[in-house]
Amino acid sequence: MTTAALDFTKPETISAVIGSGDTVILISSDAVGQRFPQHSAVVDAAVGAGAARIIYTSAPAATTSELILAPEHKATEEYIAASGLPATILRNGWYTENYAGQIATGRDTGEITASVGDGRVASASRSDYAEAAAAAALDEATTGKTYELSGDDAWNFDELAAAVSGIVGKPVTYRALTPEEHAAQLTAAGLDEGMVGFVVGLDGNIRDGLLAGTSGDLATLIGHPTVPLAEGLAATQA
Repeated sequence: MTTAALDFTKPETISAVIGSGDTVILISSDAVGQRFPQHSAVVDAAVGAGAARIIYTSAPAATTSELILAPEHKATEEYIAASGLPATILRNGWYTENYAGQIATGRDTGEITASVGDGRVASASRSDYAEAAAAAALDEATTGKTYELSGDDAWNFDELAAAVSGIVGKPVTYRALTPEEHAAQLTAAGLDEGMVGFVVGLDGNIRDGLLAGTSGDLATLIGHPTVPLAEGLAATQA
């Protein structure tokens, strides 16, 4: 096994490690707003090297969703399709680890605040999604397919608070905010206007049910149930 340092903004570092016949797993970048040029550089390198296929971790219902993060994933999916490279699309849902920070908040304040209303999130752990990518890479029968990946259960923020309570050993409750209250809270905490809009927008997406889908594709692909919310959160403290 070999490892190499890649820079999505330096195509030559990508081309140097992709060979003819390779299966390329493209884990989506975390550089929001810059993802598409970074992703397309990987696709170009894979095509140029004669890779056999590509596996891309996209977002839920990326080509049709109103999810604030969807457009860059939609553009990447379309670019992969236009490239002619055989592909497997893994539309990863939300990560349980995204809420690890709520553990400290719950411990310190006894509450979790958000503007998600009664919205639900069908999150799964990074280990679940990583296993799915490995399974897809090892099974050529997944080529040409798109999977909507998410946790087995869609939880609400009362359940998130209960999970945090179990970890910190004290009562933690969920306090629902309006979008305006949420924006004011985040601004007071020092977030800039762009980040405030992004976070409140994501909560609006959750409120609208855009991260609540439970297709069962993830459990099917990995061959076992996904990691439950409380267990996944607890693992972040290990």
